[in-house]
This record gives sequence, structure tokens and C-alpha cells, in this order.
Amino acid sequence: MTRLDDGSPAPLGATWDGKGVNFALFSAHASAVDLCLFDSSGRRQIEEYRLPQYSDEVWHGYVNGLRPGQLYGYRVHGPYEPAHGHRFNPRKLLIDPYARRLSGRIRWHDALYGYRRDAHRADLTRDSRDSAPMMPKCVVEDPSHMWGGDQPPRHAWRDTLIYEAHVKGLTQLHPDVPMTMRGTYAALAHPAIVDHLVKLGVTAIELMPIHAFADDRFLVEKKLRNYWGYSTLAFFAPEPRYYSSEGDGVLDLKAAVRTLHEARIEVILDVVYNHTAEGNQLGPTLSFRGIDNRSYYKLAPDNPRFVWDVTGTGNTLDLAHPRVLQMVTDSLRHWVEAYHVDGFRFDLAPALARDPFEFSDRAGFLRAVGQDPVLSRVKLIAEPWDLGSNGYRLGQFPPGWSEWNDSFRDTIRGFWRGDAGQIAGLARALTGSREIFHRRGRQPWASVQYVSSHDGFTLQDLVSYNERHNEPNREDNKDGHPHNVSWNCGVEGPTRDPAILVLRAQQKRNLLATVFFSVGVPMLLMGDEFSRTQKGNNNAYCQDNETSWLDWDRGEKVDPDLFSFIQLLIRLRRSHDVFRRRRYLTGSRVDKNGLQDVYWLAPEGREMTNEDWADENRRTLGMQIGNDSADGQRFIVLLNASTKKVDFTLNPHLPGAAWTHVFDTQEAHGHVRTPVSVLRPGGTFPIGARSLALFQLTPA
Repeated sequence: MTRLDDGSPAPLGATWDGKGVNFALFSAHASAVDLCLFDSSGRRQIEEYRLPQYSDEVWHGYVNGLRPGQLYGYRVHGPYEPAHGHRFNPRKLLIDPYARRLSGRIRWHDALYGYRRDAHRADLTRDSRDSAPMMPKCVVEDPSHMWGGDQPPRHAWRDTLIYEAHVKGLTQLHPDVPMTMRGTYAALAHPAIVDHLVKLGVTAIELMPIHAFADDRFLVEKKLRNYWGYSTLAFFAPEPRYYSSEGDGVLDLKAAVRTLHEARIEVILDVVYNHTAEGNQLGPTLSFRGIDNRSYYKLAPDNPRFVWDVTGTGNTLDLAHPRVLQMVTDSLRHWVEAYHVDGFRFDLAPALARDPFEFSDRAGFLRAVGQDPVLSRVKLIAEPWDLGSNGYRLGQFPPGWSEWNDSFRDTIRGFWRGDAGQIAGLARALTGSREIFHRRGRQPWASVQYVSSHDGFTLQDLVSYNERHNEPNREDNKDGHPHNVSWNCGVEGPTRDPAILVLRAQQKRNLLATVFFSVGVPMLLMGDEFSRTQKGNNNAYCQDNETSWLDWDRGEKVDPDLFSFIQLLIRLRRSHDVFRRRRYLTGSRVDKNGLQDVYWLAPEGREMTNEDWADENRRTLGMQIGNDSADGQRFIVLLNASTKKVDFTLNPHLPGAAWTHVFDTQEAHGHVRTPVSVLRPGGTFPIGARSLALFQLTPA
């Protein structure tokens, strides 16, 4: 038997069959591909094979006797013609786009670039230095794994409550997690972490990127790290920095998913298919650029020397190319089938649906996912904007997709800050943004609603800072979004003023209650339940330190009642279908009590009029809502963002005998003190300044 056989062009990647390994690599423009094998340290190349066959633009070969754990990489030959989009350089070791594991990290050096960086940039002379010593190596994987009876929770969208978290940030400082386990995939399965999520009441954890990613060179040179992970190296491989020193990182991740499933918690991955770690045309040659730059990336139509960029990171993957689209969908299926994840949040999703350069809700990527028997059944969430022309696409994704609703975020922030003219937007936000999402049969769960996420201020910082304070990022405080719609309540940053601390705590409760009492899918940011602060940094992407990590003891020091307040919010939402509606509120449907599904109340004791909606000075609104069923479940939500108490009179003609006061953000726990107020038609309730109150219809 020969050591090297022709092998097969499918499947792509390195596939072990028990006797050897089949290698298959797509490159439409290469002239030859060399497979390089390395010893277990990754430092010494031990063998090199020229892949013997080329079928349908796939280079392939089979190496007998290789086993899982073998380290490898590719060198790809072809034209070096930057002006025509070709940047082949066989002196650069390349990562297999289908690598299931990586070993080692990038060691930044000029040899990682395909051109001579010390030459005139207009020259772009091909660099002849070997990059292998500075590169991570791919690892042949044993695909077998016994999942046993793992059962994904499959929560309905209307019952979903998302907790956005970071593997390291969530676990690094937990006092009950062993030091050797902290910051790892294994820590996600620790009882202390799982118990916290269960006690909180969330149904899904959305993990920030865990695809293998790079620490960008400009960060390393400033002695910083890529903490967030939005700089992907390999779309099939877990990030090795989250491996524990005592176990197998891949198995640890799979075990964590299974443990979370046993606790009825779904796992959603934040994925970055819009760009890679290779940057613009002057970036390094690490994988795709050296394998087939012209196929993998969108190039400038009028000058293919330059990469076309709508991501703000230097490049944009070309999902209009069938092989690139195949890679992305193969990657997504891999994470569902090999890791049992329950869904994905797509970073800068419009970039994936530019076919080729303009967004279309019928783009190849969206159609491929929609018809896929695996992917169409998992949760799909779009970040509905990119940085290109016409890149803001909120509400324009097809049925089956949910979207991060930044319009909800900014409206709610502006209302509770006391901004003028927010009432009409508030009403739309409370009812699921029907005007934005109700097309082609989409339902209220199309809107993922939040006031804070990883990108921007934490909840605590939202009520503590007027301006960003990103100086530790070493970009002269120019990075991060300047439009925060925040309010420091009178003092910028930390204070000991009791009145300001009380106001900040109440504002946090107002913001959270608005999220959970709105129709849609609520999302909570990691640590907001403990008043986590980033000291005003609204772009902590490079802060892999206590700026970003969750301090598990902070909640007791800053706002000890906030955790139980959020628990109450989640219980109320879970217990009442009215907040988890299957259909949009329209104001036209009437139940057995003669009540419309939504009815807008003015504090003067009447239904809101067109003049009321147009009054920019109004900061108080009442919303009476009912559920989809016939059980008569009804609530009134009163919201007052003014600086003074408002006497709210219930319309005397509103059906319903009595409404019981069941919740109020003026109370630290949310529970209403006894004696409980009962509001009757024609009666008046004094709603406190900057507060939200909830009333439930008392059965007759």
C-alpha cells in the first residue's frame, strides 16, 4: 500500500476513517497544493506531500496510516498578481478553512505577510520568508463522540429569555469555580454557573464568539488582547484559549452543552462569518488569502488589488461564491451536529446577504439557510446592520429569523432618560415593533429586545455615565459609539451621594421592567443582574481583565436587591401569556370582557388621542393589554418618566371591575407593599416619579 493515494474531493477538510486521513481543499485558482505534517510540538515539519488530484476545483489526497492528533497545514502555489486579486505564496503556511481544531497561537512577525512589509507598499514584492514557525497548526480530529441521551430543550421562541455572556468573563472570577477551571469551557458546566442561570430563570445562554480567533497585531503591540473574539481564524474549530489545562477542550465544550441542556438551557453561538482575521489587502496571509483570495473575499470591482469592506475590519467574505457559501453552511451544520448548539446570532448579518454587493432578503445565504433541514430548525438571530452603504436592515430579514432590535434599545433609553417626543416610539416598542417586523407572516418573537449588550454600556454604566471612557483601549477615546442615550443621574461615574444611588437603582429597574413587560424576546447582558460596570468603557473588546469579567460579589455591595428583582420579572413574564404573545397587538380584537387586546390610556382618564401622541412633552403613558386566549388575563402597565409624581386616572368607561397593584419599580424587590392598592374605573393612582407600575385585572 502506498503512503499517498488520490483520495476524494469530499468531504472538505481532514477526515479520518480509521485507516488514514483524506485531505480536501478548495482553490479555484491554485496551481498546486502541498500538505505539510508537523511533529507533536508543531515546531518541526516532518513530511510534505503534493496533493495528487484536482477535481471540481478541489485539491485532494489520502495519506495512509495517519491518525487523529496529527498536526498539519497547507502551502498553496499559484500566481502572485495582487493587481488581479491573486496573492498565492507557498512560503506561507496556511490554516485549513475546515480545520476542526487548532494547536498553538499566532506569533506576530513580518514573515506572516505575503509581501515585503519593508518595501514600498505600492510595490508589494512577494515575501520569501517561511511563516510556519509563527503559525498555529491544524489538528486532525477524531469525530466520534457519545452524546448519550442529550436532548436539546427546544424552547419556543415566545418562551425564550436570552442571557448574553462570555466564556471567560462569566467564569473567571467565580469563587466556587476551581482556579484551574476558570475561564474555560469546562467552567460553563460547573454547578455554580449552571445553578446561577437556573435561579435567574433564563432559557438560553448566547456565547460571544468561540470560533478560533486571533489577537490582532495592533493589540498585541499595545500589550492588549482580543477579548470579544470578533476576528475569526477558523470557522469549524473552538477557540483554544478556553481549553482547560487538565482536560480535552473539545470534549469540555461538548460536556458543557450537554450539562446546560440537562438544566433546560439552550446554547446559542455568536458567529462571525462576515469577515476574517486577515484584514485588508495589507493584512497577513494566514488562510483564505493564500488559498484563493479572489474566491473567498469580495474584491473591489474596479480594482481587485483592494478588498471590498462593509464590516469595518478590512475585508468581507464573499458568500455569493458557491464554495464560500458551502463553507459557511457546512460550518453551521457542524456546530449543530457535532456540538448540539441550539442556534446562532450572526454578527453584521447584512454583509452575509449582499449578493453580490447589495442586500437582498432573497440572497443565496438566506435562502440556503431557510431550506436547510438542519439549520432551518435552530434559532437564527441577525444583527441587522453592517457598516456599508444601505447596511441598516432592521426588520428586513425573512421569516424564521429574529433580529436584535436597537430601535427598541434606544427608544427605551431615551424615554427613561426623560427625552421629549418618545411616547409614540415607546408604544411601538412595548408591542413588539409591529410596524418594523410584521411582514410575510413574521411574529412578535422576530424582535430581540434589550437595553444593554456587550457592545456599549452595561446597565450600570448606562445610568452612571454620560460619555464613553475608553482610554484604556489606547485609541485616544475615539473608539466605540458616541451615541449612548445614557444619563448619569447627576454625577459622572462613581458617587457616594445617596439620592443619586437611589435614582440609579430605580432607573435600572425601570429599564429592565420595560424589557420584560414588552412583547418580543427579552435579552439580558451578563452581569447586569449584579450591576456590573466597565467604568464607562463602551467598547471593551480588548479588555481581557477585570474591566470585563463578572465580579460575582459586586451585586451585594452595589444593589443587593437587583437579582431578586430580575427573578420576579422573569417569573411574572413566564406566568402570564400576555407578555409572551403569539400574535401582534392591534387594538382591534376584543375579548369576552369587551376589552381590546391593547388600549392606550392617558393619565387624564381617557383613551390617548392623536393630539396626545403628538405632544412631545408627554412622559406618562398607560398600556392595557390582554393575551391571546379567552381566560380574561389582563394587565395595565403605567410608565412615568417625568420628574414628578403623576395622578393617573383610570378611564371610567373602561370595562373591568377592579385592577390590583401587583408590581412597582419604586420597590427594590418589585413587590408591592401592603395594603395593596386597587384601581377601579374612574379611580386615581399616584404613580411615582420615574417609575413603572403594573396592575392585574381582578376576576369578577
